[in-house]
This record gives sequence, C-alpha cells and structure tokens, in this order.
Amino acid sequence: MQDNQIEIKSLDADARGIGHLANEDGTPGKVVFVEGALPGERVSFSSFRKKNNWEAANMTALHRESVLRTKPKCQHFNVCGGCAMQHLDPAGQVAIKQRILEDNLWHIGKVRAETMMRPIAGPTWAYRYRARLSVRYVRKKGTVLVGFHEKKSAFVADMQSCAILPEHVSAMLLPLRGLVGSLSIVEKLPQIELAVGQNKTVMVLRIMQSLTADDEVKLKSFADEYKVQWWLQTGGADTAVPFYPYDPADVTDQLHYLLPEFGIKMPFKPTDFTQVNHHINRVLVARALRLLEAQADERVADLFCGLGNFTLPIATQAAAVVGIEGSDALVERALDNAVVNGLAAKTSFSSRNLFDVTMEDFVALGKFDRMLIDPPRDGAAAVCQALVGLNQPLKPKRIVYVSCSPSTLARDAGVLVHEAGYVLKKAGIVNMFPHTAHVESIAVFDYPE
Repeated sequence: MQDNQIEIKSLDADARGIGHLANEDGTPGKVVFVEGALPGERVSFSSFRKKNNWEAANMTALHRESVLRTKPKCQHFNVCGGCAMQHLDPAGQVAIKQRILEDNLWHIGKVRAETMMRPIAGPTWAYRYRARLSVRYVRKKGTVLVGFHEKKSAFVADMQSCAILPEHVSAMLLPLRGLVGSLSIVEKLPQIELAVGQNKTVMVLRIMQSLTADDEVKLKSFADEYKVQWWLQTGGADTAVPFYPYDPADVTDQLHYLLPEFGIKMPFKPTDFTQVNHHINRVLVARALRLLEAQADERVADLFCGLGNFTLPIATQAAAVVGIEGSDALVERALDNAVVNGLAAKTSFSSRNLFDVTMEDFVALGKFDRMLIDPPRDGAAAVCQALVGLNQPLKPKRIVYVSCSPSTLARDAGVLVHEAGYVLKKAGIVNMFPHTAHVESIAVFDYPE
C-alpha cells in the first residue's frame, strides 16, 4: 500500500492542514486538505474525496510533530463536531486565526490594515453560555444521546461531558439523558436550547407532542435538583414560553447578562441571538466603543443592532444613537431594553432590511457622525454599497465593523476602501469561540478629512 506523505504549510478556515502534492518538475501541485494535521508537520494521509484541483484527506500517521500540538482536553474531541482545534495550543489558535483574517483581507479585499490590533482572547474552557443540543433516542441501544453532532455527520455524539460548556451544564449531560429517556415524548423531543445568564440557567425543550402529567412531575423534580428553568417550545422560536419554575409577577427574575463597564443589564429570551461567550462579549463591547470614539455631541448608527448589545453602551457616550434591525419584534425588544436601562431618551430604533438598504435610505435617515456595523455571516454588502454613493458630508467619519466571517469582512472592506474612499486603520481577531475554527473580527475604517 502506497504511503502518501505531505508537508503541512497552513490551516484553512475549517482547521484542516493545507499541503501540496509535488508536480513532476518539483513545483507545488494539487492542494490537499488534511483533517487533524497542523502547520509544520509532516504526515501520511488517505484521501476520501478527490477533485481536479484538490483533495480532502484524513491523517493516518504523524512523522514530524508541530511544537503547537497539544493533547485535547475533551475525551470526545475526535468524534464530536463541537470543536476543531483542541489539538492546537490556544495561543497557536489565536495566531492562526489572526493570519486567516490578514490573508482574507488581502486575497479577497486587496486591503491591508495600517495596524493589526492585539487579539481579544480570554478563558478557553467552560465559556459557551449558549448552545443548541441535539437529542436522539437510539432505539437499538435503548439510550438517549444529548449533545453536538458528530464531525460531518447527522448523528449525535455520545457525549458524557463537554469541556467548553459551563461545568454545571457539563455535569448535567448524563442526568439529562436519563431524564429525557424517562419521558413519554422521548421520540418527539429533537433538541434542547441552552441559555446561561447572569442569574439562571434555562433549557428550552423543543417538543412535538404534549407533556403528560407524569412528564411534568419529572421535569419539575429535575429543575429543583439541578437549579434550571424549563421553557417549552412547540413551534418556531416565538412559541417558546417559560414552564417551571416561573412566576409571571416577578419581573426582576428575567434572564439577563451584564455589561458592568457601562452599568447595563441586558434581558434576553433563551431563544434570542446573543453572544455565547459573555466574558469576551464584555471585552469586545468595551474595545469597540473605545475604537468608535463617539463624542458627547455626536449622532451614531448601530446597524444590525439586535437587542442593543452595542446600541445601549454607545448611548452612554454619544448624544443620540439609532439602532437598526430587520425585525419589528426585535426592535421592540431593543427599545424595552433601552427603557429598562434608562436610555430611551438617547436611543431610537428602526426596522429596516439592511440587506437591500440603499443610498437614498441613508440620506433619509440623516447624517451619522460614526457608525457601528455588526452583521450576520452574510456581511453588509448592501450597506457598504450604499455608503459608496453618499456625498462626502454624509459619510460617517469612522466605521467600526464587527464581523463573524473574515471572508465577508474582507469583501466589504474592499468596497469601503476602493470604492467608498475609506482607510482601513486597524483590524484584529476576537477569539469568541476557542477550540473551534470560527473567527470573529473587528475592523476600523476612517474617512479622510
């Protein structure tokens, strides 16, 4: 059997080692993506998918080990798809993610930042306060699985613990499997949404059949023992409602997280989108506002504002801030949060589809001195094109762009620099998801005076 060996030069966005087969003349040839291999290593590999220009492979032997290789902490690492980088030293993970951002900025956007900022990093374990756990009843084995999917599979990993979930949640995984297995709806419960706030742990059961009285007793007993609150969800996210323990008269008992540097309490529902890593989110918000440099007499826009994660802190510094989001319901929630924090007088919110926003829309909104953009993975292409067409007096003098995709950030950065006339002053990564290949970034654009 032929022993295919290769030198690994870098990692791709999915944390696969990248190497090249040699052409007959010795020059680099076809690209090979090798699962489990790290830069600087020499490995044997077996390809499981071959195309004309590339191959995907598994590592079969390690001949020269990287100094960055480390022993995975989690016993489920090689099976569970929740993490991709536990075999890589955390400092190495951050360095590689920074390089991925730089490479994307140049190769996609043809831009380079004047300054690469120090990465934002923090705790690397027990950080994931939000998660969607799949549930699967395996009839042949007579057992229930609760956890993340296996790598590149629809199967649920057989997880007994999880090193990236909070310790009290990890310790609940096996008891949770036992509980679900005892319910009458064991085959009608496909997922559990987890949300850990400052004050409580909430688990949302996605149920496709009504609970029996006996089911309710078991859930209440589990909640009392493990100090969790159950919610029930029968359809879409808007159908999720609290079940137990729940006192509708106690409005102070809302699930929430804190932004203590700004004196802000952010209530949220367990099905809302919020950052999974509360520690890093606090650091990110503080860094973003320092970079934004909003002044007391300025008007600021917060695009893709969500529940007001950036809007409300900005309101503590600027004269006025306008939060814009695509959902009427989300806008109402953001306004409620502004009221809770006594910031309603300095904030306003607008429901607008930012994926088809135009220059005329921005003209109608009026001049913004500064702008923060925090889009989903698809980026903010329409926003950036709209900024291209704005006359110079209406262009924000500074834009802080928070991104969850280095490729769409790079694409949008190319538009802002080469078409809208901005300068990319600073960029850097935010290690929101340690041990995964996910790269969050932050970039600062200035419009020349």
